[in-house]
Amino acid sequence: MGFCPQCRSDAGLVEDDRARNPRPLPTPVPLSAAGNKNVVRAAVGIAEIDRVLGGGLVPGSVVLVGGEPGVGKSTLLLQVAGSLARAGRKVLVATAEESEDQVGLRARRLDVIDDDVFLLAEEDVDAVIAATEELRPDVLIVDSIQAVSVAEVGSGAGSVAQVRECGARLTRFAKEEDVAVILVGHVTKDGGIAGPKLLEHMVDVVLYLEGESDRGLRTLRSLKNRFGATHVVGLFEMATSGLTEVADPSAVFLAGWRHAVAGSVVVPAVQGRRPVLVEVQALVAPTRLVQPRRSTRGLEAARLHQLLAVLARHGGVPFDDREVYVGLVGGLRVVEPAIDVPVALALVSSLLDEPLGKLAAWGEVGLTGEIRAVPHESRRREEAQRLGVERIVSPSDVASLSEALEWAGLTPGS
Repeated sequence: MGFCPQCRSDAGLVEDDRARNPRPLPTPVPLSAAGNKNVVRAAVGIAEIDRVLGGGLVPGSVVLVGGEPGVGKSTLLLQVAGSLARAGRKVLVATAEESEDQVGLRARRLDVIDDDVFLLAEEDVDAVIAATEELRPDVLIVDSIQAVSVAEVGSGAGSVAQVRECGARLTRFAKEEDVAVILVGHVTKDGGIAGPKLLEHMVDVVLYLEGESDRGLRTLRSLKNRFGATHVVGLFEMATSGLTEVADPSAVFLAGWRHAVAGSVVVPAVQGRRPVLVEVQALVAPTRLVQPRRSTRGLEAARLHQLLAVLARHGGVPFDDREVYVGLVGGLRVVEPAIDVPVALALVSSLLDEPLGKLAAWGEVGLTGEIRAVPHESRRREEAQRLGVERIVSPSDVASLSEALEWAGLTPGS
């Protein structure tokens, strides 16, 4: 080109042979000597969050909190900062999406007023890291990872390159300085955290805050946890003063249970180690469409299609000319196979218009019509009996789907 496109200089290229500072060689350590450090978790002080985290925040760990816009991520983490500050820990909240005044107004509404909670409105990751090194807090909260950027990367904030580089620098800082870092991540239309999937691999804990705009309940779900169990769920309720803990989720989900209506069955779903009673509702209606509608809410659509095929083949209950709608009350999402038997019973109950009363069921349905056992049966049974459920259909009671229908008092073909 004859000139430098950056500085417009026409001078020739000169080789730079300055010696770089040699990096000291790492020293391997025996596996027996690793892990002897006494790690003290920083308890958040909010029981539902501490349970999902496995006991609290681990120093030097990186936690990624994802969720849809408006679900309450910033509100929840601001409450976390206030709870940690009340326990005598210093917290720095770095916001790149809001101004200091906006965050301050929310903090006053949530009654999070503490001198140990510091606020920094900054978009540059290096500036955030420099401020954290000077302040030396116990926890750093970055809201959000898609809004911060690195000057060396040419693309804008939120791009794949920016999210990858910002996440790598914050992760490296957390490990080197032994500071717990919490990152807020946006969610795409597909339900995944925006940015490269590498971001979920490099962090230690991945949490999802789920909920619906028309309901006050929020679910904090652990999808990855290097320091505890996964798929543990914490339940909150959105109020004017922020997110409040739900002490008895089963009682909340069954508050409006109309057990005398056809198509309603209760399933004791186990979230981590915690049994939660959730109502399964099914609606089967005639249709003139060539391809009847199949709609699900709170469970996988593929599981519903499989159950319909098994019911037609091994239960003698076809749904070819029927529209089928299945949903879980309360906005909770259940992915475990124990949901099979209650969904099947609710479908047949709605089809025959026969209420099942106070009945709870669980179990996995195989493709050949057998019912397989699922873990934590004793906990499911105890939770159902605690809430006054009168009848139970479990894998220990029946061995096939046809037996389950007979046990529940449903007679296909009548």
